[in-house]
Amino acid sequence: QVQLTESGGGVVQAGGSLRLSCAASGRTVSTLVMGWFRQAPGKEREFVAAIRGIVSITYYANSVKGRFTISRDNAKSTVYLQMNSLKPEDTAFYYCAADVGASGNYYAPRTYDYWGQGTQVTVSS
Repeated sequence: QVQLTESGGGVVQAGGSLRLSCAASGRTVSTLVMGWFRQAPGKEREFVAAIRGIVSITYYANSVKGRFTISRDNAKSTVYLQMNSLKPEDTAFYYCAADVGASGNYYAPRTYDYWGQGTQVTVSS
């Protein structure tokens, strides 16, 4: 069993930055594929970023590439999502997720076994 707790959401102006955190308990993040997803009202949940492996291989959605950075601190069993140059279209509920089996399709929500409760990010124009 893995418990995930997100924090760090809030309201920011366009062009600003936020850092989301996801603390994992039950398993250390170094043994998991960790992903960030987001869901805006009326839209499907979409992939944002993922990180896996000993060497921290990362994956990003095209819409956030170059602006967002996913990272992890194994000692704290925490994954981060640094979000820079935020845009109003980044406004959504952001979720952290963990894939225990490393099944390979890191972009699909159905791949992930555990989810956090989410945190709201609002970017004002």
